[in-house]
Amino acid sequence: MKPRSVLINGLFGAAFLREAGGLKCTFTLPQLPATVDLNLHILEEMHQFQFAQQRYVQEGEARMEPKVSIVIPFYNCPYIEQAVHSALHQTYPHIEVIVVDDGSTKHVERLQPFMDQIHYIRKENGGTATALNEGIKQATGDYFVWLSSDDVMLLNRVEKQLQFMLEVQASFCHGAYHYVNERGEWLDTVQPEVGSRLEMLQVLMEGCPINGCTVMVKMEAFERFGMFDTDFRYTHDYEMWLRLFPLYELFYFNEPLMCYRLHESMGTKRHFKELVAEMKRVQEKHRPILLNLQQVGGYWK
Repeated sequence: MKPRSVLINGLFGAAFLREAGGLKCTFTLPQLPATVDLNLHILEEMHQFQFAQQRYVQEGEARMEPKVSIVIPFYNCPYIEQAVHSALHQTYPHIEVIVVDDGSTKHVERLQPFMDQIHYIRKENGGTATALNEGIKQATGDYFVWLSSDDVMLLNRVEKQLQFMLEVQASFCHGAYHYVNERGEWLDTVQPEVGSRLEMLQVLMEGCPINGCTVMVKMEAFERFGMFDTDFRYTHDYEMWLRLFPLYELFYFNEPLMCYRLHESMGTKRHFKELVAEMKRVQEKHRPILLNLQQVGGYWK
C-alpha cells in the first residue's frame, strides 16, 4: 500500500507519527523558501480584495449566494486583531464574523477598531466548546467556519473552500494549512491527506488528522448531530468529527488556506497531558460504532 500523508495529531499541533494498523503515516512538507513571511503574503493579497468583493456582488445580484458564519472564540489572546482582520477581509463577501469573548480580562481593547463590523458576544469563561456553541446559536449563515483567535486565514480561504464544496456537493470539508511562528513567519506546510474513506476511518480511530480551523461545514450538521460536547474541554472538535463521520463524507481540500500559529502560550502546549487523556476518552466513546462501520466497509448499508 502506498504511504499516505497524514498528521495524526493535527488536533494538537504536534508532530507525532505512529503506525496505524499497517498504514504508514508521514508528513508532506513542500519545500518553500525559508524566508517566506506569511504576513507579507497576506498583505500582497490585499490589493485583490476590493476587486473580488465587487465582482462577487455584481455576479451574485441575480442569485442567492450561501452565507458563511466565521466564529472566533477569544480568551486573553494578543493575536486577536490579526484573526479578525483576516476574517473581515475575505474576498467572498457573504460572510458574518462572530467573536465570542469567553470572559477575557486582557486584550479586549484590540477588538475596538472592529466593533462596527463584527457580532461581538461576551460570556462567562467556560472554554472553547462553550464559546463555539454560543457563536453557532447566534449565527445566521448556511456554513460554519471556526477560526482560533491566534490563527489567520488567507484572504481567499472562504471563496476557494466554498467553491470546492459546492462543486463536489460536500457538507464537510477540511484541508491543508501552514505552520507560522509568533511573528507570522512561515515554518512548514501540512497537507494531511489520508486517502480512502476506510483509511480515514482507520486513522480517526488512532488520532485526529483534521485541524479544526481548516473545517467548513454546513450549519445543518449541528441540527442533526448537536453542537460541540462541552464535556470535552480540549478535544471537542475531534469528538465532533467522529460523531459526523458515520453519515458524512469528510472531503479534503489540498491547498493551504489558513495559518496555524505555534507559540509558547498556546493551549495545546500548556494542556498537553490533559489533551492526551481526553483523547482516549473520545476514542472509547466512539470506538464501538466505528468498529462496526469498519466491518461494513465504511458505509452503512
